[in-house]
Amino acid sequence: MSTELEELKEADTLPSVHELIRDRWSPRAFSDRQITRADLATILEAGRWAASSYNEQPWRFFVATKSDPEGFAKLLGLLMPMNQAWAASASVLMLSVAKKNFTHNGQPNRYGLHDAGAALASMFLQATALGLHGHGMGGFDHDRARIELNVPDDYEIGAAAAFGYLGSPDHLPEQMQKMELAKRTRKPLAEIIFATEWQKPLAL
Repeated sequence: MSTELEELKEADTLPSVHELIRDRWSPRAFSDRQITRADLATILEAGRWAASSYNEQPWRFFVATKSDPEGFAKLLGLLMPMNQAWAASASVLMLSVAKKNFTHNGQPNRYGLHDAGAALASMFLQATALGLHGHGMGGFDHDRARIELNVPDDYEIGAAAAFGYLGSPDHLPEQMQKMELAKRTRKPLAEIIFATEWQKPLAL
């Protein structure tokens, strides 16, 4: 089933797009197979080398694996119930935060969360290269996360994410099963890529 599902989810891109990008998607169905420490370290290392403004590397990631039941339950408990329902089967949960100000001059860093997102995107692609999948989430209690994880005031709360091996969607609620089995779509480039005038598509 997983192979058929992965084939269904392969993105319909230009042939020149790298297969890692075509194959990356965000499942909700994870198997009980656990990520090894070595693979987790590789995924995190990929995030470490993401690009950032002034090389600030403003991101910090909270990480919990199934081998740490207390930590995993702590991060899982921050998620909204709808996300808890499927993320409980993931192997690893994460939550990102980003430093609000540049270290070298103390000025506001408007790109902190952007750069944290770039780090997470690098992790997703590295996970795909290892035969894993990642799923980002905005559905969690930001206020509780700050309190329960002791996040300093000079860090902004980012996004949550789940990582694991693809599993069968059979155990998911019916609506989620439909989403898992639906073909992936994206807006055409003409709607999102402009030349130097608003809503004037770039000629390609």
